[in-house]
Amino acid sequence: MPEPIIRLEHADIFQRNRQLVLHDVSLSMFPGEFVYLIGRTGSGKSSLLKTLYGELPLTVGSGSMDGVSLQKLPRKKLPDLRRKLGIVFQDFQLLSDRNVLDNLLFVLRATDWKDKKKMEKRAREVLELVGLPTKDYKFPHELSGGEQQRVVIARALLNDPKIILADEPTGNLDPDVSDDIMKLLHDICKQGTAILMATHDYRLINKFPGIVWRCSAQSIRVDDKFLG
Repeated sequence: MPEPIIRLEHADIFQRNRQLVLHDVSLSMFPGEFVYLIGRTGSGKSSLLKTLYGELPLTVGSGSMDGVSLQKLPRKKLPDLRRKLGIVFQDFQLLSDRNVLDNLLFVLRATDWKDKKKMEKRAREVLELVGLPTKDYKFPHELSGGEQQRVVIARALLNDPKIILADEPTGNLDPDVSDDIMKLLHDICKQGTAILMATHDYRLINKFPGIVWRCSAQSIRVDDKFLG
């Protein structure tokens, strides 16, 4: 049995204002799994993701991301954690004053890459993976929403993570473009990268099946019979 990428045991998840949103969470996620995180607004989806990538502290219970302990994670250990995962946001968070290639190189420099030739090679590799090999010179405002999200996914892939955390990655996209992004994420998952995706779009879950974790009443349970 492989080691879990995500492991939480008896964890409490808090919002930034210290309000408890999820209590006594115990769960595991394994390499190559595609997991949807669903639930009403305020049910704890985003807070759980933020806890997993170290934005919010884990102070009750224990947990790890790809072997990095989350419990009382010191700030100096955050770069080690962030290098092990990719993060995809709904609102892209691309640097508007830099072209696509420079957006990717910025992240590589921030994660301690030094060799310029290797950095550019890796940036072009991930652009190829997401279907944007000729968009390296474009600025974010020159791209469609779907293309911007592909750049964000490319950025998440730079350090070859074992897991991608995606927070409503299709929330600002129309249905056809959302489907294209989902196909891309599922293709990435088939290559062995685990994906944990928070979403409100139940249409996507029915069209692109995966494991479903439902946040409700301060708990998370696996929804074996997802009906929307």
